Amino acid sequence: MMTQSERHDEQSQPRTAYRPGYELVAEQLLQYIVDQGLRPGDRLPTEQGLADVLDTTRNVAREAVKVLSAIGRLTVRRGAGIFVSEAPGPLGHDELANFQPTDMEHVLMLIDYREFVESETARRAATSATPVQVRAIRDAATASVEAGVALDIDGFAQADADFHTAVASAAGNLFLSASVANTRRFASQSDVLLFHGDAAGSLSAAGVQHTEIAEAIAEGESDRAAALMIVHIETTREQFERRIRNRLFDRHLD
Repeated sequence: MMTQSERHDEQSQPRTAYRPGYELVAEQLLQYIVDQGLRPGDRLPTEQGLADVLDTTRNVAREAVKVLSAIGRLTVRRGAGIFVSEAPGPLGHDELANFQPTDMEHVLMLIDYREFVESETARRAATSATPVQVRAIRDAATASVEAGVALDIDGFAQADADFHTAVASAAGNLFLSASVANTRRFASQSDVLLFHGDAAGSLSAAGVQHTEIAEAIAEGESDRAAALMIVHIETTREQFERRIRNRLFDRHLD
């Protein structure tokens, strides 16, 4: 049962906006890819074929394909057709093609993996970051605070990406950096399909957490940096779950 404070926090969050039909069809199309056992590089039906399979119009199917192409899940080759995209990056794997950015279980697995990987990048950054890297981490954290205060969602998204990328780079491990880049790529898919690029929670709170992590790294406090990163990602999990509940509540009211 939620406490009075939790109910107040949830009520204070804006309700998720109406989601256009093509985004719902995009979800169905991702599930179709999984159900059919399609792998990266496999060809999909034409736009009209997808419209027939998904019980929608060709125009809606076309817009769904555009959305999934924009977030890197599909590749459209002129004159050749529509294909499941290859998983990019040194840690790309065919199984990741089955990631469902609107499925709560998948998203929570992603957040769990982020917590595991990024706590270690923060820990290592605190012991190996150069002065230049510390400055980059601090600058990104400061930029995220300023964007949060200004409610600049796009500015915050860029500062947030710069911060986590800078921490991963300072860890000094190519594979950790690649893992962080991959998880952020998948997280951005959920942001687009679930929240239209809107923030899942408080930008200001996230900016403050960035600053605390940056200072722990600057002071060489590895355990504290790792613990603060875990708190930061756990906050993301809580905010995400709250937004999902709001989204399901709104859908129930429709």
